[in-house]
Amino acid sequence: MTDLTLTKTRLFEGVWEGVLSTDSKAKFQPEIEVTHLDQTLADVEVTAGPGGGQWSIRVPIPAALIADGVQTFLIRDGRNGDVLNSFALMAGDFLSYDIRVEMALLREELDMMKRVLRRQMPQAK
Repeated sequence: MTDLTLTKTRLFEGVWEGVLSTDSKAKFQPEIEVTHLDQTLADVEVTAGPGGGQWSIRVPIPAALIADGVQTFLIRDGRNGDVLNSFALMAGDFLSYDIRVEMALLREELDMMKRVLRRQMPQAK
């Protein structure tokens, strides 16, 4: 098990960013490996933060990996293979069946039914 904790800070302009931290007093440069469909991504940046024990992680997402469906990326500790974090990109037609879309449609239908019922019900006097 790893003593590293990776926390996402943002996904901006095609770059996933996070902060890697450790409680360990040992000084070392972490080995970070990011994979998509078992292929290792290049250009992952690991930058030491001030004071030690923290690093800034930047993962540029190659445009060639953005496609329909769900694309999952795993961020691992290169020393032992433990998964530190992951993120997924979703795109394409299948999103039209997403539960959030269904909920929005149900809300619209409910509002329409409320309006109809209010018009049909006699006003209380």
